[in-house]
Amino acid sequence: MTIQEYLQEKAAWIETALDKVLPRATQKPHVVHEAMRYSCLGGGKRLRAILAMAACRSVGGQEKDALGYALALEMIHAYSLVHDDLPAMDDDDYRRGKLTSHKVYGEGMAVLVGDALLTQAMEQLAKLPEFYPVTLPTASRLMLAVTQAIGTKGMIGGQVLDLVHSGKQVNKDELETIHRLKTGALIAVSLTGGAMIGGAKTDELAALVRFSENFGLAFQITDDILDVVGDAEVLGKATGADAKQQKATYPGLYGLDESRSMAARCVNDCVASLKHLSGDTWALQELARYVLERDR
Repeated sequence: MTIQEYLQEKAAWIETALDKVLPRATQKPHVVHEAMRYSCLGGGKRLRAILAMAACRSVGGQEKDALGYALALEMIHAYSLVHDDLPAMDDDDYRRGKLTSHKVYGEGMAVLVGDALLTQAMEQLAKLPEFYPVTLPTASRLMLAVTQAIGTKGMIGGQVLDLVHSGKQVNKDELETIHRLKTGALIAVSLTGGAMIGGAKTDELAALVRFSENFGLAFQITDDILDVVGDAEVLGKATGADAKQQKATYPGLYGLDESRSMAARCVNDCVASLKHLSGDTWALQELARYVLERDR
């Protein structure tokens, strides 16, 4: 199996599971449930969910055991994109090849949709011991880890810094901090949370933290590169948005060639950090390499 085949198989699996756990559009109030499904289903790489399941496997666990956790991560990611696309933030019209939530349902509803997806994710995490082989103490640890990763010390904090620094000159440390929080924090908790479910030892969790730091950085660098040289039709969203909004990016600070070299070094470090894990690390290794090759 190639990594592309693996990604397609797991994405389809996750899509089917998300369809089952999200509220039906026929449930009242209809419009918010319809909009939640519109924003969460029908596209996306499902990367964070796949990382969680692959991390579980990498420490000797079963991928299916981390599925419930993976679904919560996808809801959180979808909520962050809905809010990120709003006119007050990045003001994007397209996401995953279709109109963004606020363009279809209006800005006020898009705010509520993001809130609803986040709340649904918390419900999903609370239900883990009931529907998945996750103990109550582990579920509690996961809830704490996730809320810390997406709060003001994580994803939201990174978004705040991104807004504050928009249109301003930033240095290397400031740029890394923005992306470590905005993008890297959710990626990190995807990996460590999946590993917790798989029964990871302390040293294995530490190895996956190192993997996540380098993976998150490589992913963000390639994301910045694609905004400069990517194909808008393949990406499913407009390119050049970072430059238009004067966002701090790696190509803007280092240039394209050095940015590509930085991403490659990060991927090499990713693979090196997996050497001492007890399970099957093939998926994580190939996912790290895939970051350099992706076109969306």
